[in-house]
Amino acid sequence: MTRAEKPLMKRLKKDCVSYMMMAPYLTLFIVFTVIPVVYAIWLSFTSFNLFQPPRFLFLDNYRTLFLHDEVFLKAVRNTLVFAAITGPVSYAACFMLAWMITDFSRGPRAILTTIIYVPSISGAVFMIWSIMFSSDSYGYINTVLTRLGLLNDPVMWLEDTRYVLAVVIIVSLWLSLGTSFLSFIAGLQNVDRTLYEAGAVDGVTNRWQELWYITLPSMRPQLMFGAVMQITAAFGTGDVSARLAGLPSVDYAAHTIVNHITDYGYTRFEMGYASAIAVILFIMMVGSNKLVQRMLRKVGS
Repeated sequence: MTRAEKPLMKRLKKDCVSYMMMAPYLTLFIVFTVIPVVYAIWLSFTSFNLFQPPRFLFLDNYRTLFLHDEVFLKAVRNTLVFAAITGPVSYAACFMLAWMITDFSRGPRAILTTIIYVPSISGAVFMIWSIMFSSDSYGYINTVLTRLGLLNDPVMWLEDTRYVLAVVIIVSLWLSLGTSFLSFIAGLQNVDRTLYEAGAVDGVTNRWQELWYITLPSMRPQLMFGAVMQITAAFGTGDVSARLAGLPSVDYAAHTIVNHITDYGYTRFEMGYASAIAVILFIMMVGSNKLVQRMLRKVGS
């Protein structure tokens, strides 16, 4: 055994219990995350239909995506618009709602938390919103606007290319108050209260100064977690569009990258092409996460 190997073996023996406790998670992470990602990247360079062996194409899938697939380019644009609106707005809404109710006593805070969180896990939400934006005169939105004299004829909210993406964004914002909201509630409850007393001595005079100089720096882990969750949800949207506007939506007006993956992967069984789309989405999500993390490191600094 060389001199360099001796310290390594000593560290391994010293931390063997920690490695044993990490082993189940690492095994699951490698089997269900790392290996599928690597396999998808490899498949993105092939033609694979699930029934025949993959045929290597090198960059043909990517060339087709960016040079010949107009629907993909429209899906990229829709996804970027969707993420640019829902990501920041839902992130800010999650934090502000958590911040506003954190000073309530335990009972009212629990009730408000439940009311805000439940829509994100309720399957009935899509049925409710479908009725609200129904294109006939019985849709709640059309009924209200008609009675107010703002409409003469019902608007086809989910069949008109001018409105369908906006409707999907509104519903997605309503559904986005989920995990990030709960993490912010937990983070706000765990901020050391003595920091506020020390801040008052140092010249912090109002809640906004407390928020910027004390609360946000003390919640960096929760802020980072919430950012990752919201970015992932914003770029990974597809279910809302498919349930409300159908797959595909009218003239692909609400078609997202995830919808495009679903179309080629589960409908056409072109798994190589679908994997190429997924790799592009993965790169977009990782890049956005890195950018947001760099921005959050400056909070309160």
